[in-house]
Amino acid sequence: MKNRLSQDFNTFSLLRFAAPTVVMMMFMSLYQMVDGVFVANFVGETALSALNIVYPVPSVLIAISVMLATGGNAIIARNMGEGENRLAKENFSFLVLVGAVVGAGFLVFGLVFLGPLIRLLGATPNLYPYCRDYLLILVLSAPLAVFQMLFQNFFVTAGKPHIGLVLTILGGVANILLDYVFMAVFHWGVAGAALATSIGYAIPALFGLFYFTFARRGTLYLVRPVFRGRVLLHSCTNGSSEMVNNLAVAVTTFLFNILMMQYAGESGVAAITIVLYAQFLMTSMFMGFSSGIAPVVSYNYGRQNIAQLQKVFRSSIGTVAVSSLAVFVVAEFFSEPVIRVFSSSGSEVFQLAKHGFALFSVSFLFTGLNIFASALFTAFSNGRVSAILSFLRTFVFLAACLLLLPLLWGVDGIWLAVPAAEALAFVVSAAYLVKLRRVYHYHD
Repeated sequence: MKNRLSQDFNTFSLLRFAAPTVVMMMFMSLYQMVDGVFVANFVGETALSALNIVYPVPSVLIAISVMLATGGNAIIARNMGEGENRLAKENFSFLVLVGAVVGAGFLVFGLVFLGPLIRLLGATPNLYPYCRDYLLILVLSAPLAVFQMLFQNFFVTAGKPHIGLVLTILGGVANILLDYVFMAVFHWGVAGAALATSIGYAIPALFGLFYFTFARRGTLYLVRPVFRGRVLLHSCTNGSSEMVNNLAVAVTTFLFNILMMQYAGESGVAAITIVLYAQFLMTSMFMGFSSGIAPVVSYNYGRQNIAQLQKVFRSSIGTVAVSSLAVFVVAEFFSEPVIRVFSSSGSEVFQLAKHGFALFSVSFLFTGLNIFASALFTAFSNGRVSAILSFLRTFVFLAACLLLLPLLWGVDGIWLAVPAAEALAFVVSAAYLVKLRRVYHYHD
């Protein structure tokens, strides 16, 4: 069966190929955001702050899952590009098994250390019950979250991105409907929000497991896994940039919460939660596009189809530039309706979020290229460069800006930390793209 990765891509066909992954990533970002909307409206702004307090925990699980999915994707797509189809299936099956072990291990760890984790993250006595009720259910659904991430990425490599898209839409719609039922009708509070999210995970996770087990006419399906330590190591190192990115989100979210609690109290935590929700949604476009075209890059690099590789790179750079400007304009001029979904316009939280988002939105001018550059080098199996870019962008630069800028400008320094970090990372990303263009031949 001919794989869609082998087609001759132009800008339009590349966008069409990546579109399901873009929409898929946007729906995935909506899982957390929708929870926040319903919690803010049916439970309260204090409970909204609690969701952000515990977010670092599921963020760690996402980090490990993304590492396996993206790092493994590059290996499997390259195997397929080299004509090693049986090897690709064995490696795919092995990584799915590893994902199952990771999910089970996270579940056990989370149950044993639930209380200490919540206190470590800075939950006040007022926030602790909300944190506990929400996090407990997310921990129980850890294996489903891992499978969801793995299968949605591997559907793209299998040349079936539309299936991943449909499953993500179904999961997202189920999450939204169940959020309403569990919180507005049954009044289950934050536990209802977590349960709705878990069911949203289950739909793509269980269907993906069923599909890759029984649909055996495709280019990728489950076979007897073969343990290959080097494949696991390569997947981890190659996907380390994406893991670093998500781990850094966990650390920096913790820093955001601590600093906002110090400078603006629980209202400040609620305000930064709203802005971070909006950021997840808007940057998901860049992450979806970069993830969507990554198998195309890996496949053509494996085949040494340099002409096609260069076409894909040129189209991608143009798409990222245009979309970065568009996202910035939307964020700068249409933030109020988004904030109003979470908070009434006369509240302290609304005013804090409105002022902060005007400063924060500058970051979107730089984020697109930074995400694309990291994903590009992951697709080339250069995990070292990809990890350097992600580590600098999401941890070193951001943590430094968070620790320094509030000392100079107070709360405004917290809001400006992300734009400053993204601008610094933009310079480094551009330098690597220029430096390595002749190594991978994506640009003459």
